[in-house]
Amino acid sequence: MKRFYVGLLLLSCTLAQAQPFRVVDAKGTEIQVRSLERIVSLDGITTEILFALGVGDKVVGRDDSSYYPPEVLKRPSVGYQFRLSAEGILSLRPTLVIGREDVRPPQVVDQLRGAGVAVVLVPTEPTVEGAKRKIRTVAQAVGRLEQGEALVRALERDLLALRAFQAQQAPKGRLRGLFLYLRGPQTTFVCGEGSTPVGMMELAGLANAAKGIRECQPMTAESVVAARPDVLVVFQKGLESVGGLEGLLKLPGVAQTPAGQNRKVVAMDDLYLGSFGPRAGRAALDLFRAAYLREGFVEVR
Repeated sequence: MKRFYVGLLLLSCTLAQAQPFRVVDAKGTEIQVRSLERIVSLDGITTEILFALGVGDKVVGRDDSSYYPPEVLKRPSVGYQFRLSAEGILSLRPTLVIGREDVRPPQVVDQLRGAGVAVVLVPTEPTVEGAKRKIRTVAQAVGRLEQGEALVRALERDLLALRAFQAQQAPKGRLRGLFLYLRGPQTTFVCGEGSTPVGMMELAGLANAAKGIRECQPMTAESVVAARPDVLVVFQKGLESVGGLEGLLKLPGVAQTPAGQNRKVVAMDDLYLGSFGPRAGRAALDLFRAAYLREGFVEVR
């Protein structure tokens, strides 16, 4: 009898997997996903979630921000998620295209749906709750609800470990962190409220030094000096683009800040720091350790 019920459960799961999956995406649109055979992912965190859910073998294309896990690099790229063309995506014959809600240009989504492709847009809110919604949206789109909840529980365990470690260390004062988005010496931005890296800094226990700034604004010497950061946080690729630590210290205003004077800079992998996905708790813990427990320049890979 026990074997009968186990067999019935397995049959039910198989039948459920065979049915079209319905998901309400970040725009409030109900999408019906009829096939997972050929998935194109337009966002690095979405790609990470797809692999964590066990459907990485179905991913046949990716955008340039999708480089984790490393095996995804074997898939062809359709370009950067904010500079896409429908033709390049359609050439991969996708049955499901999934990516951020702010994918650009927006008309690409209309073109893909007009061609009969299921397109699911994933929420991007840079908070813990936003990360959970992101995981659950992707899980629902690919019919992996149980696996999605397992990822959410793992994230919650990581966050408990983060809070326990923060309480154990009990830093005397809260450090002021400033995130700089760098893409070469001529393309530099100060990021504030609403940006994902700043959300990660706050989760890690750093105070946002860029108060009054929404998203990212062009960096000026005045804005950097006025922020008075104790620690500068940057993407690794961004740091490399300005010539490393020494190049960063030459940017306007940086050397005049407490962080610059103490060479207190934390550089983290772009996808890891900008995640708010399954690894968000671990990334925040690594950032906390680098900012509060180590001196000078720290690189987190």
